[in-house]
Amino acid sequence: MVRESGAVFPPASGDQEPLAVVAAVIVQEERLLMVSKQAAPDVFYLPGGKPDPGEGATETLHRELGEELGVRPVGSRFLADVAAQAVLEGVPMMMTVFEVGISQVPHPAAELADTRWVSSGERDVKLAPAVREHVLPLLRQRGLLAAYDPVRD
Repeated sequence: MVRESGAVFPPASGDQEPLAVVAAVIVQEERLLMVSKQAAPDVFYLPGGKPDPGEGATETLHRELGEELGVRPVGSRFLADVAAQAVLEGVPMMMTVFEVGISQVPHPAAELADTRWVSSGERDVKLAPAVREHVLPLLRQRGLLAAYDPVRD
């Protein structure tokens, strides 16, 4: 589920609150920056992470991009709230996604294993389901990534 204005949380199963995550969409030359984590190096996610206690979404975004990639966001803009299942934790997740520019070259640090720039249709990259099923279609719809062409891609 994707909401492009305001946070809408999915119904929680039992007493479990969805895991809050803040993520960045960084697109350059119609390619999206993805990261893999040391805990699951074969799966690629959007850069970002969980807020610290009392931390707002934009504060989390700035901190996580600094820690994970050694970059500062330039001109962040809310893109969407995505309700999905968190792959590593296996729990419901609400991911607040920002479109972000960066002025430095990103380098993986902290818990990251790798970074990779992907187009919309690469088949050799295992993407987290929330990215594959929700974020990529939204980016294609908005013209930020090229439309998927199975013949070309």
